[in-house]
Amino acid sequence: MTRCMLIYKIFRADEWATLQRDGATSGAPVDLADGYIHFSTAVTVAETVAKYFAGETGLVVVGVEADHLDPLKWEPARGGVLFPHLYRDLTIADVVWVRDLPLSDGAHVMPDLT
Repeated sequence: MTRCMLIYKIFRADEWATLQRDGATSGAPVDLADGYIHFSTAVTVAETVAKYFAGETGLVVVGVEADHLDPLKWEPARGGVLFPHLYRDLTIADVVWVRDLPLSDGAHVMPDLT
């Protein structure tokens, strides 16, 4: 059986609660400002957390199968690295799993991303 590639979205507690309650989200304020929902890959997610969410508590990371998202575009961002951007609302049905991102000694502990 072929496995789909997982991509990852970081949510603050209130953003995750909104997605669970409403069943869909247009994303965080940065997503709304940019016109798409930002995702990271397994290679970039830890850097994303460190750069944009340093010291924040109550975070979760959700895994989403990239092959099932349309329209998903891979576009250059930090240093020309390609990042997945979703040009529609993310639905709760898109989410494969959710895991906490706890802080330990001021740094987030990344969960197993499989």
